[in-house]
Amino acid sequence: MQGERDEPERAAMFTRRALLLGAGATALLGGLATRMYQLQILDADKYETLAEDNRINLQLLTPPRGKILDRFGIELAGNRPNYRVLIIPDQTEGVDKALDLVARFVDITPRQREQVLRDAKTKHGLSAVTVAENLNWNVFAEINLALPEMPGVVADVGQVRTYPFGSELSHVLGYVAAVSESDLKNRDDGDPLLRTPDFPIGKNGVERAVDRDLRGKGGVRQIEVNAHGRVIRELARQEGTPGANIELTLDMDIQRFAQERLKGESASVVLMDVRSGEILTFVSSPGFDPNEFITGFSQTRWEEMNADPLKPLLNKALAGEYAPGSTFKLVTALAGLEAGAIDAGTHIRCPGYMRLGKFTFHCHRRGGHGSVDVVGALKASCNVFFYEVGRRIGVDAIAAMANRLGLGEKFGFDVPGERRGTVPSTAWKMERFGEDLLPGDALNTAIGQGYVTATPLQLATMVSRIANGGAAITPHIVRRVGTGGVASPPAEPLEVSPASIALVHAGMDAVVNAAGGTAGRSRLKGPGMRMAGKTGTAQVRGAKAAGGTLRGNAVPWHLRNHALFVAFAPVEAPRYGIAVVVEHGQGGSKAAAPVAKDIMERVLERDPVSRPTGVPFVSAELSPA
Repeated sequence: MQGERDEPERAAMFTRRALLLGAGATALLGGLATRMYQLQILDADKYETLAEDNRINLQLLTPPRGKILDRFGIELAGNRPNYRVLIIPDQTEGVDKALDLVARFVDITPRQREQVLRDAKTKHGLSAVTVAENLNWNVFAEINLALPEMPGVVADVGQVRTYPFGSELSHVLGYVAAVSESDLKNRDDGDPLLRTPDFPIGKNGVERAVDRDLRGKGGVRQIEVNAHGRVIRELARQEGTPGANIELTLDMDIQRFAQERLKGESASVVLMDVRSGEILTFVSSPGFDPNEFITGFSQTRWEEMNADPLKPLLNKALAGEYAPGSTFKLVTALAGLEAGAIDAGTHIRCPGYMRLGKFTFHCHRRGGHGSVDVVGALKASCNVFFYEVGRRIGVDAIAAMANRLGLGEKFGFDVPGERRGTVPSTAWKMERFGEDLLPGDALNTAIGQGYVTATPLQLATMVSRIANGGAAITPHIVRRVGTGGVASPPAEPLEVSPASIALVHAGMDAVVNAAGGTAGRSRLKGPGMRMAGKTGTAQVRGAKAAGGTLRGNAVPWHLRNHALFVAFAPVEAPRYGIAVVVEHGQGGSKAAAPVAKDIMERVLERDPVSRPTGVPFVSAELSPA
């Protein structure tokens, strides 16, 4: 009886449970249906886009870098194919294993392996990591044949910068290298190319100065990939814009001749068109081969270059600061003439020395030059004459003229690394040392010693502004970017009287072409090839104390005087200005003037500024090394 009474109760309980389970199942199915409706109907477009993004990838295409040419179209920097092998970490069976496979074909040093492993960890797994580049064709072909057996390994043909003239243009062109973290921090201009792995940008020289124009604009390709990131097919491609070609003002024929003329010397030459400021030759000797920055320096090679006493890594023409010595007497002469302290008829007696208080300032000629005027003083490089001019007008008048001629100034030159040099003045010494100028400072400054320093670029600008009659031309080396010409900066007049300029011209002419001139041995021969100039010899700081009583070649090389020479030609119608500095060359007339003579002869014979663009001289010497 009890069992019969419990049966309805059990049935009711079962019904309640069934209802609860049914309700729960209905709610679950309803929620699932709602979610499916949201995913498939309401959010369908969103998830279709996400799925497409996972299936379709966009890759940035790097454009070819623009070429750098000389004024006649000779290629100075270009591009060549770069056969390289890469790995994509997420597609390998392990980066170490992939490197072992590649090592069957190319040598991978422990340092390279460490770098690849580090890059593989820091970059996105599907980003390519360079293992080796600049491979020869045979090795590259062998790797291509073995690719099916090397998952994650990619054989790629890119482009690499090449410099056909090597060290002859290293300090002009500079070099390129992969974008660094420092570049991204300091030079990021929003260009996505900068974030492309191993993308090369200009690090120095013209390559850096006009890098944005040279690098061009990246393109894009749309590719379909599988779940492992492997490329299935290319869906679309939009090519980028190649970098613009850059035309320089250089004449490679003269550049190469000057480089060869300075071979074995630590020296520099700057040759300029005195009417426009265009640089035709810009040499810092010795140079370095910028191609080595592309293929990679060994640590030993880097240490050798840094330890070389001839300083191949220093751009001497732009950043070398030297006491100008007697070449600075051109500045003092103009300053004295313009101040009215001297004129064409002024004669000053030179007994071989000048006393100022308890100090004696010597002339280079012990017995003196007797009574000399400004032309004779320039011809013989008489110190005493210019001591007296400096005493009469003071340092500030000399400094003002030096600044007008381009000394102590920066020009905003096209090649980075320009130095200002030093032109002392009353304000400068107070700011620098917190003290007034001494009377002797004016005398030392007047002959280009003491605190005065200048770069070869500044000296070439100085002599060019004097040669052209007082027009403040600005030196520049970039002539054309793409199809657009770069206008020469306007040349403001220096407001120096023609009479003063004419007297300085006469003195410079006498230096080279008159009997007794300090550069008489460097006289040019032939019609229309008359050169005017000024020699200079600058003492190396500390040389007197360290060298003692040694003379000539007995003095250690690094303590010998620097040799300088500035000049222009032709005298009758000035067209070219030149500055030559030979470090430790002993004397301007001995070491620097002969270099200028040889270069100027070649220039005048070929007259590059009058030759039509695109018509270089045909010469076997002009073939890249």
